[in-house]
Amino acid sequence: MTDATAAARQPEPAEFLQIWSDSLSQVLGQITGSPVSCIVRGEAPTGLAAADSGDLCLWAVVASSGALRGEMTVRLAGATVLRLAQIFMSEPATPEALPTADHRDAVVELLRQVSGYVSTAAKARWGEIQLLVELATAAPSWASAATFSLQAGEEGSAGMVLEVGVSAALVAELREKAEAVKPEATTVQAVSSPAVPSSAPSPELPPGIGTLDLLMDVQLAMTMRFGTRRLLLREVLDLSPGAVIELDRKVQEPVDLLLDGRLVARGEVVVIEGNYGLRVTDVSPLAAG
Repeated sequence: MTDATAAARQPEPAEFLQIWSDSLSQVLGQITGSPVSCIVRGEAPTGLAAADSGDLCLWAVVASSGALRGEMTVRLAGATVLRLAQIFMSEPATPEALPTADHRDAVVELLRQVSGYVSTAAKARWGEIQLLVELATAAPSWASAATFSLQAGEEGSAGMVLEVGVSAALVAELREKAEAVKPEATTVQAVSSPAVPSSAPSPELPPGIGTLDLLMDVQLAMTMRFGTRRLLLREVLDLSPGAVIELDRKVQEPVDLLLDGRLVARGEVVVIEGNYGLRVTDVSPLAAG
């Protein structure tokens, strides 16, 4: 079965996975500074080792809540984990290296950033959704109702392949929402109305006001991210006043400015009349566009 045939049989999850593909391409392109292609294939990747083989390096589970409820799995072989982590951590490409725990954590953080873009892009189609990405130790207990693969970068051995499994619950949600937005057949009845002179002006916005201008006064919540750190549950329970948590970012490194989980700028921390502030040094291409 070809990719086009598989996608045609399951158009709703294929549409959702296309948003993941576009978001992954955007994030990798921002990090590398050059376009990174990413395509969706309607079948599981043939080059990925079996789930019970020793080559399997990473399982990630994506839980969706809000307007779409269900789960996804993301499975990556060791070579893909290594390449994605080296890109995300700005490490030199060393294909002969073995992926470490830090590399796996980096890939999970990369997927979390991608999920932020997905939530934003999917809102117009399905509504407000929240995506939680967590590292898993093994395959999930549930069987995938639809399986796809995301091919990032070049094809073949130089490419990065992610196998994505979509749960039956999420597939059902996607189909239900698709059915809900289908236009219904309606009967239009002609009704006579007084003639309107052709010279009559049509309703318009006040001069100088465009569609985007109407949104300029909307307040948005911005978040500054100094860094992250993963803790075991026992470590969280042991926290007490005076405890110090080391983050994964150096003091001299810029901090992130986020909008709805989406990176829009980076900059330096400053103090303004006793309050923290941010001096912007770099603006995300997506925010600038």
